[in-house]
Amino acid sequence: MTNRLRVLRAERNWSQQDLAERLGVSRQSVNAIETGKYDPSLPLAFRIARLFDLPIEGVFSAD
Repeated sequence: MTNRLRVLRAERNWSQQDLAERLGVSRQSVNAIETGKYDPSLPLAFRIARLFDLPIEGVFSAD
């Protein structure tokens, strides 16, 4: 799975910590998702998509 999280975050000038606080997760979790080392749970994926006002497919895509 790939994602656009880093790009979406950068477009808003948010640090990983900023995004983590908005999502209620750790900065390390954001980093792991961005680098593809961790796939978020479905509820977290929905929270991420909702935060960026996108469908899940607008953030995540299958390889």
